[in-house]
Amino acid sequence: MLPTKNRIKREKIHERCKNICPPKDTFERTLLHTHDKSRTDLEQVPKIFMKPDFALDDSLTFNSVLPWSHFNTAGGKGNRDAASSKLLQEKLSHYLDIVEVNIAHQISLRSEAFFHAMTSQHELQDYLKKTSQAVKMLRDKIAQIDKVMCEGSLHILRLALTRNNCVKVYNKLKLMATVHQTQPTVQVLLSTSEFVGALDLIATTQEVLQQELQGIHSFRHLGSQLCELEKLIDKMMIAEFSTYSHSDLNRPLEDDCQVLEECVINKVSQTEEIDTDVVVKLADQMRMLNFPQWFDLLKDIFSKFTIFLQRVKATLNIIHSVVLSVLDKNQRTRELEEISQQKNAAKDNSLDTEVAYLIHEGMFISDAFGEGELTPIAVDTTSQRNASPNSEPCSSDSVSEPECTTDSSSSKEHTSSSAIPGGVDIMVSEDMKLTDSELGKLANNIQELLCSASDICHDRAVKFLMSRAKDGFLEKLNSMEFITLSRLMETFILDTEQICGRKSTSLLGALQSQAIKFVNRFHEERKTKLSLLLDNERWKQADVPAEFQDLVDSLSDGKIALPEKKSGATEERKPAEVLIVEGQQYAVVGTVLLLIRIILEYCQCVDNIPSVTTDMLTRLSDLLKYFNSRSCQLVLGAGALQVVGLKTITTKNLALSSRCLQLIVHYIPVIRAHFEARLPPKQYSMLRHFDHITKDYHDHIAEISAKLVAIMDSLFDKLLSKYEVKAPVPSACFRNICKQMTKMHEAIFDLLPEEQTQMLFLRINASYKLHLKKQLSHLNVINDGGPQNGLVTADVAFYTGNLQALKGLKDLDLNMAEIWEQKR
Repeated sequence: MLPTKNRIKREKIHERCKNICPPKDTFERTLLHTHDKSRTDLEQVPKIFMKPDFALDDSLTFNSVLPWSHFNTAGGKGNRDAASSKLLQEKLSHYLDIVEVNIAHQISLRSEAFFHAMTSQHELQDYLKKTSQAVKMLRDKIAQIDKVMCEGSLHILRLALTRNNCVKVYNKLKLMATVHQTQPTVQVLLSTSEFVGALDLIATTQEVLQQELQGIHSFRHLGSQLCELEKLIDKMMIAEFSTYSHSDLNRPLEDDCQVLEECVINKVSQTEEIDTDVVVKLADQMRMLNFPQWFDLLKDIFSKFTIFLQRVKATLNIIHSVVLSVLDKNQRTRELEEISQQKNAAKDNSLDTEVAYLIHEGMFISDAFGEGELTPIAVDTTSQRNASPNSEPCSSDSVSEPECTTDSSSSKEHTSSSAIPGGVDIMVSEDMKLTDSELGKLANNIQELLCSASDICHDRAVKFLMSRAKDGFLEKLNSMEFITLSRLMETFILDTEQICGRKSTSLLGALQSQAIKFVNRFHEERKTKLSLLLDNERWKQADVPAEFQDLVDSLSDGKIALPEKKSGATEERKPAEVLIVEGQQYAVVGTVLLLIRIILEYCQCVDNIPSVTTDMLTRLSDLLKYFNSRSCQLVLGAGALQVVGLKTITTKNLALSSRCLQLIVHYIPVIRAHFEARLPPKQYSMLRHFDHITKDYHDHIAEISAKLVAIMDSLFDKLLSKYEVKAPVPSACFRNICKQMTKMHEAIFDLLPEEQTQMLFLRINASYKLHLKKQLSHLNVINDGGPQNGLVTADVAFYTGNLQALKGLKDLDLNMAEIWEQKR
């Protein structure tokens, strides 16, 4: 009724507006006239104001709209400029009025659309009111349906849940009555030394308290009391087991077996050099032993430790075998239980399926059945672990028939029982004993116990070792003594690892620490030795003793090892002038021969003590770098002039230094392969040190070659700058050049290989041609066949003939045509 009145009211308002407004044709004519007028007015507005990118922050736009000439008040034009500015303001105001009028006109043209939108909104409100009434009616109908069809079913569901809660409370009370008897039962079991049964009962009770009786106020102190009982049982079992272990470990494994302290005392007492009246402490007496005596003592200690660990392992193996047998028995029992549970589950599934089908439409009722029947079964199963079937008869008033069946079936799994006061028997099932995970943990703990015994032996050995090392005794051992000690310790570590199945780290760490100290001393001694050798080296070719040639020959198959000294044959052999390595001759200095032997000592040490491989690699790299840098300082840097008093660094010194470096470079791949075979793959990156060293040596060799060329280059520059093309032929300048070239050849030919000599003289010849070409260009001598050309050609032919007459340079391609300027 109300919407009709509103609509009539709106129609009356609309009619009144129509009467006020002019007719349509009149309005259209007026609209057309107004539109034409608006267009005419808009054309008066400049086009710049209509551009989409119109912006006054653009300087061009701003100057077009507001020209600066209108604001210039300087001079006598002030009045005229002020009038012009006022005119511009009025013009802009006029443009603004035109735009506002056109905007108002456009809004008036759309008044009909605004009215239509308001009408649509009122209609939408009418529709929403009708929808609200329909929803209210639908809710009333649903409430009636709920009252008639659903309240009864929900009441049945609530009753079922109430019944299930009552059954749960009853089962909880039975469980509480059983748990209440735990402490008296534990006391009875402890009186008969039934530790396992008492611990099982405590563990079961604690599990029930934490899971099924959690939050029961009357049992709030029972958990802590059971923990105290458990600790008491642990102490009793530990005391009993300690007594057994003590008696077992102290029984002699062999007739002459003694403990460590007696072993040390006996060894010290047998040493005549030690006065026990003066040196009272056993540790001080032990430090007075020399290395062979102390080494024999350490060997005896390691032997006794090995016997002790074997005895411990024999005892623990028995315990371990018992644990494994229990695990095997549990596995068979669990398989039988799984078969039994599968048979019972098949029967239960048939019953559950039928009931679920009958009440298929009520999902909540089906869930209630599952909760009401299955949960009491689980509770009864747990409670029957502690309570015997005679504790409470199954009553039809409290427990349903399926629950009674479950109680009777679960009682068949009980394997042992113990009586407690009150006539209630506690049944202990197999699964309430140690679980498989606990048994596995126990087996691991047994292994850990053996490893702990091994660790203790290693710690005692470390303490014994460190006691002897206080006065720097171990650091003063020579290489063979330390290698012997290292091998003994590594053998003991491997023996204990085989017994325990795990490597103890304390003794290994101590060995590594002593090995690092040994490596540092080993390296410092040899680096100092090399430094002394270099500081006294006069860089002259040395004879090669036969033992060094044998040393090099032993490396031909790639195996690095120090050869054994030959007693008679080596002394009769005379030293050689050069060292022969795989068919190549190396003229060397004495320092390099000793350096080769030192390098082999590093490699041999790695074979004897594998644990120091990485440290030895680093130290050997440092040694090779030191030789390279120090030899560079002494020869190329002319340091030997001050160190050993050489008068000058000759070309022979330079060539000899280069050949020594080449010998070391030749053996670097062999050394690298030796270390690579002994490094773990994850440390192969350390081999890059050899690559860097090889590069440094090659750079040094190249610098020596460049130095030799530079010597001749300066000579050519000095001699050829004074060269004059005139008779006689050959000229004095070319005779002098040929003389110097011959000296250079005599100095290096016996030291460097023929190929290197040829390459070096090719570079020297290139320098010679460059200087000769420069001098000929300065003298304006060209290849024109004239007299000067003939003189130069004769000198060059003399130079070429002399150079090619030198040994090894006959086939050298000198290409002397390059001395002449190319014709343009």
